[in-house]
Amino acid sequence: MRSKVMMSVAAAVAMGSFVCLLQDQKSFAAEEPEDIPKWYLSPKAGWMDFEGDEEIKDSFIFGASVGYEWNEWWTLEGSLFLAPYLDENTVGHTWIDENGVTQYDPKWSLLYHSAGVHDTAMIMAALEGLFHFTRWDRVDPYLAIGGNVKWFKDEIKNGQIFPSIRYGGGIMYHFNDEWAVRADWRGYFVDDKKEVEANSTIDAGIVWYWGARVPPKFVAVGGPADSDGDGLTDDEELKYGTDPFDPDTDDDGLTDGEEVKKYGTDPLNPDTDWDGLKDGYDEVKKYGTDPLRRDTDNGGVADGHEVIEDFTNPLDPRDDLRLFELYIKFDYDKAIIRPEYFPQLDVIAKVLRRHPGATARIEGHADQFKKSSYSYNMKLSKRRAQAVLDYLATSGGIERSRMTAVGYGFTRPKEKPDLVNGNPNNRRVEVYLRGVEGEDARNVPVPAEGASVVPLPDEAEKGTAQGSSAPQEPETQPAEAAKSDVKPLAPLPPDTK
Repeated sequence: MRSKVMMSVAAAVAMGSFVCLLQDQKSFAAEEPEDIPKWYLSPKAGWMDFEGDEEIKDSFIFGASVGYEWNEWWTLEGSLFLAPYLDENTVGHTWIDENGVTQYDPKWSLLYHSAGVHDTAMIMAALEGLFHFTRWDRVDPYLAIGGNVKWFKDEIKNGQIFPSIRYGGGIMYHFNDEWAVRADWRGYFVDDKKEVEANSTIDAGIVWYWGARVPPKFVAVGGPADSDGDGLTDDEELKYGTDPFDPDTDDDGLTDGEEVKKYGTDPLNPDTDWDGLKDGYDEVKKYGTDPLRRDTDNGGVADGHEVIEDFTNPLDPRDDLRLFELYIKFDYDKAIIRPEYFPQLDVIAKVLRRHPGATARIEGHADQFKKSSYSYNMKLSKRRAQAVLDYLATSGGIERSRMTAVGYGFTRPKEKPDLVNGNPNNRRVEVYLRGVEGEDARNVPVPAEGASVVPLPDEAEKGTAQGSSAPQEPETQPAEAAKSDVKPLAPLPPDTK
């Protein structure tokens, strides 16, 4: 019996800890729908298990519960149970009578020798909290914790009333808003004034929510239909190519209607300005940036890079890192820098030498074509970024410990990819300098709309600029290695490595 009690104690402690952990998730819960009924009635029947050394045998129980839906996570439930007939528990018992003779009774009644009766009855009242995992889904599992009191018709051992801790769990299956079925298991710690007993019940029942049966209310309305309530009519959704049954087709945190009529963003592209931030969740709601401008503060660095990599304020141009954007033409499938690009890299080395505490992050980016391989371009862009780092270290004299090279393939496009003809503005190497000051920290102004290449800064220091080059050949995998799966057209998350 002691082992059974210890197992029950361990189970209760584990369950209590789990409930406390899950309670921390409350802040993520959605608000409970206002039209969900608050109260329910649940008649049930089941079986109660007593310890083998107790005075009574296991028995059927009948009861009913009344519940109140406190919020999406918690229900407060009160229950009343009745065990109308509890039979005596008999065991083998040996004793020495008054004459010194050993006696044995194979059906010694524990109840009779404790209460003087051969059967009794019990009423049990309980109050507990139910913690739901998926409250408004059809399948609704939950944990339970609370307490209850048992009252026996006859005095057993040292009393008739026994309080106990009540713990367990169950599951409901909702047919609709009004009806459900349920099954429950509960464990109990009972202090009967001599020792702690571990009891349990298992029961099943039905659940009826009163107030759930609301007659349908028909209202005649005019005008075109808006099936998903996003502010665009179904006909307008057909025009824009959005889903008339999904209020946020591109899942960016703005409804299709808000994108089209309020912000002017693309309802089919979660990142309209290709800055690495979602139009709604990130730009509008979290950071307050402009979902139509890649660099809201016009400081020279895209909003997404400021937030994800630099941890700077995308609304303050003064903290933007110094950005050198290089359009270096590499030979096909190569990562060797041609001599005509050395002057541009020498400008970067000069700035780093003037600021010994400054660091550089070198990012390689590739263009995407219809048959581009994700893994191939990730590796190629990393190799090309590494080539820039190697030049700055060997020819520019910059310590390698001050520089980091990463490759993003085609996961961070600057503009919309052209899967047929390519977009050379996406094929670039970006060098971000942190820790430079004065004029060296100033980025050149963002070019006028329509310009295809960003001019390199500090060109005057090296004489004639040799930065922009013609679009290079497609960065696709060679034919023998082009069997990889084609990646989605939409960019991967900004922190993809």
